[in-house]
Amino acid sequence: MPDLSRLFRPSSIAVVGGGAWCASVIEQCRKMGFDGPVWPVHPKRSDVGGLPSFARLEDLPGVPDATFIGVNRHVTVETVALLSAMGAGGAVCFASGFQEAQAETGDGADLQNALLDAAGDMPIVGPNCYGFINYLDGALLWPDQHGGQRSKRGVAILTQSSNMAINLTMQTRGLPLAYVATAGNQAQVGLSQIGQALLNDPRVTALGLHIEGIGDLRAFEALAQTARTMGKPIVALKAGRSEQAQMAAVSHTASLAGSDSGARALLARLRIAQVSSLPEMLETLKLLHLAGPLPSNRIASMSCSGGEASLMADTALDYDVQFPALDTQQSNNLRAALGPMVALANPLDYHTFIWTDTGAMTATFTSIMAGAQVDIGCIICDFPREDRCSAQAWDCIIEAAAATRKATGKPLALVATLPDALPEPFAERIINAGLIPLLGLDDALAAISAAAWLGKDATSADPLLLPSTITDTQLLSETEAKAALAKHGVSVPASARAENLSVLASVLANIPMPLVLKAEGMAHKSDLGGVALGLSSEAEIIDAAHKMQSDSFLVEEMITGGVAEMLVGVVRDPAHGFVLTLAAGGVLTELLRDSVSLLLPTRAEDIDAALDTLRIAPMLRGYRGKPAAERGAIVNAVLSVQSYVTAHAAHLEEVEINPLICTPTRAVAADALIRTGDL
Repeated sequence: MPDLSRLFRPSSIAVVGGGAWCASVIEQCRKMGFDGPVWPVHPKRSDVGGLPSFARLEDLPGVPDATFIGVNRHVTVETVALLSAMGAGGAVCFASGFQEAQAETGDGADLQNALLDAAGDMPIVGPNCYGFINYLDGALLWPDQHGGQRSKRGVAILTQSSNMAINLTMQTRGLPLAYVATAGNQAQVGLSQIGQALLNDPRVTALGLHIEGIGDLRAFEALAQTARTMGKPIVALKAGRSEQAQMAAVSHTASLAGSDSGARALLARLRIAQVSSLPEMLETLKLLHLAGPLPSNRIASMSCSGGEASLMADTALDYDVQFPALDTQQSNNLRAALGPMVALANPLDYHTFIWTDTGAMTATFTSIMAGAQVDIGCIICDFPREDRCSAQAWDCIIEAAAATRKATGKPLALVATLPDALPEPFAERIINAGLIPLLGLDDALAAISAAAWLGKDATSADPLLLPSTITDTQLLSETEAKAALAKHGVSVPASARAENLSVLASVLANIPMPLVLKAEGMAHKSDLGGVALGLSSEAEIIDAAHKMQSDSFLVEEMITGGVAEMLVGVVRDPAHGFVLTLAAGGVLTELLRDSVSLLLPTRAEDIDAALDTLRIAPMLRGYRGKPAAERGAIVNAVLSVQSYVTAHAAHLEEVEINPLICTPTRAVAADALIRTGDL
């Protein structure tokens, strides 16, 4: 990994170019109070951005730690070569027209390769990139305005979109920013390497990522491991939920395991909290910065309105949070603080009659927060707009909450139901009081849920099983697929193959009735009339074969006593590895859309836990007095599929068992599909 410390924490900065973008970099450095030298470089202009300019890089009084290159793409390559030869610390390449413009220019890819050659060992960020802002040291290579301010410690945010980065600096949520950085084309230094460099700063408390794509899975694993080792959580917003990783796949698995499923499985495996919006990411980072990962998702909620208490309870249904019931001590203390007229519950409506009575409010908040089952508190509080109203009467709630925080030592948030109702000056006051300002019920509860998930103990995952590049693929017959899986331990029905209708009767003798007849050469056989079940005589079998559009057939024992049918499948996802999908199986797979995804390799305990997340989990456990499925047999079937995938990873495209018939004693692959490259 290249050393990015000089680039992101520079003592000297050079700016190459004379346009408005370069002048803006110099102006932003001045505004941020950067205390090192800033050296403009331009061959014709005597000054840039109000500073005297040097005609050549070779004329600089020293070697720059960080350089913003704001010239055209061809001169960018020449400049990078000069900087590399000088031993510069690194550069941000602002120009576009490289790999991202290959379709338009025809030479973008070649120029990007030339840029990499010119850089050598010197790190470069971009091209097609705004650069970064270091709010800790007032150092930036950033050609535009931004909304941040200097800080002593805070969170780092890294995006692949420069415009999104600008917008994120404009947040007014009281979130202290340490760095905002962009990655651009990631020609040399990728998202993961930049993320590691930011985490290496001891003043950074957490990392937020907006991810459009993950190019280097091993580097991304290393980033996650660094974060875990340092105790600095990562929060990610992953783009691409609407895309499917396998657009033309023949199996149900591929339609279930799209790119979003693979991304979710990857982030969960690496203990990176995934959020679904930028506001969620900002609120989660703020909570993590101020409180760190939470011991649990158990909340005490307090508001002076029954409507707000109900709104909190209803909103929480969409998030993984709990409101533990009040214990006897909590109830007794609350009754003493509030009297007999208040209904005691969690969420609590403590009524407005104690408003401005700081002592009574402190006693109320402390009584509920002292409960052993409570790990974070939420006080609902929307502040008035000060341009039209007075907020003086709201001082009491900050004072009472701060006293409660001091008395209990537990994190306590003031939560505005409307983001508009907690402006930044109030957020800063709340933070200075040792409290946490959270904006919007949904985003606040999403943040608490994510912080609690990050607080759970988790073992480190094994390195991902990475797929190879495959071009042409072929589909194995069902007979071939089952035989291949059986060699790795998958249980399959007794069967025989008939190459044509004339020999069908002769293969029936060794398989007990009732039987299943299947037409070969069909995907989704059940949908196309290619499967006949429960056949108990030769005549029925021959008659069924005549009705099928096939020249060859597979005859199998019929597996009876099934408790449930499952799908077990694996698809090669170049962006995330091999995605294992467990789902409700049979003909209802795509209708139910009841699935969970993991990445390979996985462990028996992870498979077992994943089964419990399915809607068919009650059936597997035994529903309404019916027998349970043999859980160990299901887990072993999945591990056997993993064994096959591991052995054939170099050329495997996908494998699917659907259905896996789960009985009280067995788990049998009734149908199987394998698509593979050259064997």
